[in-house]
Amino acid sequence: MLFRRFITDKIPGYIALLLFATILSGALMFYSRADLTESASMPTGLLFSVLSFSAGNPGFLVTVALLCLTPIVLKLPRQQIIKLGVQFAILLVLSFVAKTAMKHITEVPRPYTYQLQALDIVKSPEAFYQLNSAQKDVAVSQAQQFVSPWRISHWQGETNYSLPSGHTIFAAICVTFWGGFFIRRRQLIPAGMILLWATGVGISRIWLGMHWPTDLIASLCSAAVLYLFVPEWSSIKREHTNSQQTETSFVETE
Repeated sequence: MLFRRFITDKIPGYIALLLFATILSGALMFYSRADLTESASMPTGLLFSVLSFSAGNPGFLVTVALLCLTPIVLKLPRQQIIKLGVQFAILLVLSFVAKTAMKHITEVPRPYTYQLQALDIVKSPEAFYQLNSAQKDVAVSQAQQFVSPWRISHWQGETNYSLPSGHTIFAAICVTFWGGFFIRRRQLIPAGMILLWATGVGISRIWLGMHWPTDLIASLCSAAVLYLFVPEWSSIKREHTNSQQTETSFVETE
């Protein structure tokens, strides 16, 4: 009974994540890889940079703060606000640990490293990852005359491995947790806004040359698994209340 209620509490979050997966997969069917040497206009570069920033370090802190203000603005009970904050914090920590571990295990080169190879800046993506941090920055800077500065700035800031996408994991857990929160309350407009933002984050990572479509899908799958490890105290509380009611009824019958 407790497990069934636990899963029931998770359903809105998984509905939100499924919608995100559907929308993002559809977008990736039409835009799965960017031409990293094409010119980029100011509006396009700014849009994708802002979207990427909102889910990266330190921009994700702004996003977290805005989302965590939601229950306060809605004037929810203090106990529920604390519960939501703790649950989301657990999900954030789990996602960070999972992302870091998976990158070390998979060691998938980022798309832009193949562009550096095509420009004869490095011999291979594997050779790029043999360089130290300073050498990686030098290698990326040599591509400045061929690649938009919007992309170069991100390449220089993120020289680790590709799979999974930390930005997309963050976006996915936001969709799952807060999108599910709004769906549960039948507030579809804010839920839709989170879905739109998260899709933009995913596409921005493709446009910037930071990730492959498989990185994004792996991130969504990771979020789905991690969400199962977030406790649902409401389920436990309801089970405890029902048990007390059953015991009371039994005593009265006696």
